[in-house]
Amino acid sequence: MSSYRARLGKRGERLAQEHLRRQGYRILETNFRSREGEIDIVAEKDDWLVFVEVRTRRNAQLGSAEESVTKAKQQRLALLAEGYLQARDSPPPNWRIDVVAIDVAADGSIARLEHIENVTG
Repeated sequence: MSSYRARLGKRGERLAQEHLRRQGYRILETNFRSREGEIDIVAEKDDWLVFVEVRTRRNAQLGSAEESVTKAKQQRLALLAEGYLQARDSPPPNWRIDVVAIDVAADGSIARLEHIENVTG
């Protein structure tokens, strides 16, 4: 991955964390890795454990940020979430996978930030 794309992705993750905190989420972990892949953010709110995939796009030529979370990616995220839950002693009974989609304008400003809940439900 190019350093520009890595910086853009990290910026998107920071923006997503700030957004989630403002919405009352508590960030438990970031960049959780296992051999199946990575979960960008693990958070909780109320009685829900929320696994968050962050997608940041600079232009829409390849589709929107949320469109890049394909069915295959959703299935991989579900496997990652299940692995995360199995590794915990007493995980909460409710969990879901959300997407935070961020579009960045040409001048670097945030054109859009959308939080989509329960993308696999």
